[in-house]
Amino acid sequence: MKDEGNNIYSVFDEILPKEEKEKMLNQKAKVLWLTGLSGSGKTAIAKVLEKKLHQQGYLTQLLDGDNIRAAINSNLGFSEQDRTENIRRIAEVSKLFLNCGVITINCFVSPTEQIRSEAKVIVGQENFIEIFVNTSLEVCEVRDTKGLYAKARTGEVKNFTGISAPFESPENPNIVVETENQTVEDSANYVLAHVLPFIKA
Repeated sequence: MKDEGNNIYSVFDEILPKEEKEKMLNQKAKVLWLTGLSGSGKTAIAKVLEKKLHQQGYLTQLLDGDNIRAAINSNLGFSEQDRTENIRRIAEVSKLFLNCGVITINCFVSPTEQIRSEAKVIVGQENFIEIFVNTSLEVCEVRDTKGLYAKARTGEVKNFTGISAPFESPENPNIVVETENQTVEDSANYVLAHVLPFIKA
């Protein structure tokens, strides 16, 4: 496939399709996209979920906000434009894993409906499972081991979601996890029960 404007010759239509790789791995590749405020429990849940999926024989890759920003997106800040680009790149990376037949578990604040919608378009709606880790701002602030909310309150950290930048709750998530009255283990088990039907071969 040739892009005349940029002289780019992609071969996506010529490489082995993900369905063949899914057969080899005996699983259905999906992108599990955990969204929620900082401190809501996204990464904690994802780490336990990944271990549980691994124990059941599923091949996964976990992508976390801090890890991605420390590496592939280290040149991005937290302006609206950079947040959008951050998620765009993550979605493109997720799609690469998806095309390898891998179940990708993503933990990103991804604060707006527009940003999440753009990610869903890149990944493909049929492969995108939106998981809303629904934790109140008050609880997230109590859980804040990094002290980011306190710094945001004093203005030391700018454009911080929930304080000086907006967070829009998903309108129609596939799964909603209420973390305030259950353990991380319980939350991970809840997500696991709901995603297994999507990933079973």
